[in-house]
Amino acid sequence: MVIPKGIREQTGIKEGSEVVVEARDGTVLIRRASPPTESYVDYFTNTFSKKLDHTVNIKKLLEEERVERQKRLH
Repeated sequence: MVIPKGIREQTGIKEGSEVVVEARDGTVLIRRASPPTESYVDYFTNTFSKKLDHTVNIKKLLEEERVERQKRLH
């Protein structure tokens, strides 16, 4: 199904996004599927974000950033 770019951008629908299609009063409605209630962050990262090809150590990155900021202050 092809959805115009402007509508995709406005609604956050991307390739691979799940949508709901329903007929109502002779009209076809297409909407983005609601995220599961257990974790919106997991839903968002699994659906909308680009996938990493490697793991990222967030704690290490934050520590490196902290050290760099301290160096700049001294």
